[in-house]
Amino acid sequence: MSRSAMLRRLLVSLLVLASLPFALGAQAAASLWPKAKPATHDYARWEKAVAAFEAADKANPPPEGAVLFVGASTIVRWKTLAADFPHTTVLNRGFGGNQIKDVTHYAERTIFPYAPRAIFLRAGGNDINAGWPVDEVFADFKAFVAKVRGKFPDIPITFIGLSPSVKRLEQVAAGNQLNDLVAAYCKTQRGLSYLDTRTLTLDAAGRVRPELFVADMLHFNDEGYKLFAAAVRPHLPKTK
Repeated sequence: MSRSAMLRRLLVSLLVLASLPFALGAQAAASLWPKAKPATHDYARWEKAVAAFEAADKANPPPEGAVLFVGASTIVRWKTLAADFPHTTVLNRGFGGNQIKDVTHYAERTIFPYAPRAIFLRAGGNDINAGWPVDEVFADFKAFVAKVRGKFPDIPITFIGLSPSVKRLEQVAAGNQLNDLVAAYCKTQRGLSYLDTRTLTLDAAGRVRPELFVADMLHFNDEGYKLFAAAVRPHLPKTK
């Protein structure tokens, strides 16, 4: 083998080795979802967050009859909630990156004590991301409604539908499938509403708008929350 041929082979080998970490990284990223259905679910991981609510309530009891917002990080990070709806008494009891089943599990501690006037739930995306099949996430939603209605038979419940994010583009179809199931179910139930936000984060061409998210490309920034609040506002119960 000539010297030049040996050099070419060496160069090719070095290029392959250099690109290997990137290829493996891309493969790992691509395999993050869909995931296998989880074998178990850890409700205890949210115990500290729920206990913190209870401690805060003891120190400064919130009013009964508020419009209660529950769910995952979109609710948790909604720091302008009260300012966005100044004429409505609102209460935020979202915690962590929870799933619908977590909200149901902790309902006795994060919903029932407040005797809310209405409930808005935004959750389901983490459930799908964790690997739970859409039909089971939908079943969890119905279980949430049943538990709440067991305590408050006439309370209005609104499910704020899932909207696309840059980080979870591959999950948009599953999210819309959940949206469709919930929307259809809500039409059959008194006092149950579905609020569609599936186009909230899209531009005119149907592409997700990255300027509406913080750096993780999953959670809303201030501009995203302005649109989110505008979508929710018409669905708030009328001021008495």
